[in-house]
Amino acid sequence: MLDQSLDSKLLAGDYVVTAMNGSGGVRGEFESIESPEMNDHDDMDIDDKEEKEAALREQAAELAQLEKLVASGLLEETEDDVNLDEIENILELTEDQFPKFTLAKNKARFLRMVSWYRQKEEWIDVAPLSGVTKLFKQQTKELEGIRSAKLDYEMELETGTLTPSQRSYRKDELKMCRVQEKMAVHLIAKLQIKIKSGRR
Repeated sequence: MLDQSLDSKLLAGDYVVTAMNGSGGVRGEFESIESPEMNDHDDMDIDDKEEKEAALREQAAELAQLEKLVASGLLEETEDDVNLDEIENILELTEDQFPKFTLAKNKARFLRMVSWYRQKEEWIDVAPLSGVTKLFKQQTKELEGIRSAKLDYEMELETGTLTPSQRSYRKDELKMCRVQEKMAVHLIAKLQIKIKSGRR
């Protein structure tokens, strides 16, 4: 999502739709991308299927790694020094104050998101109203998906039926949803101000 249009793979595709059930299977449903010019046997459908399968394999590998850490006693829950609920703008944090993640993919994803959101907030000042309006609609839609995934992870963590590795995985993903939600909300607020001022 590092260009002007959102990178759905970064914001939504990887973890917004990967909520898992207690047995370790994926429960979330993936949305297929369709257009009038495409049919079910198109190359894009094949690429989309391969991408989903690759995401599932990656997820399985991460859970397997967490299982090994649990078995060896080396798994440590990453606790933050700062309370996310008390932070209004994550982008104002210094690097040593950034949220901590267990999974390496989430550490890298978080840094990419911080970079992307910072670029967008700077871009708003010089962006045309049409571009700001388009990004506003995209971010609003993304926010719905983020909040849905966050709720899924919260509900699963309350069940008490997860293995230690599954619990660690979901806590990490939940934290990712929470920080992304805060950044998206902050950006949406700035976009709204720009849109209102541009229409006066």
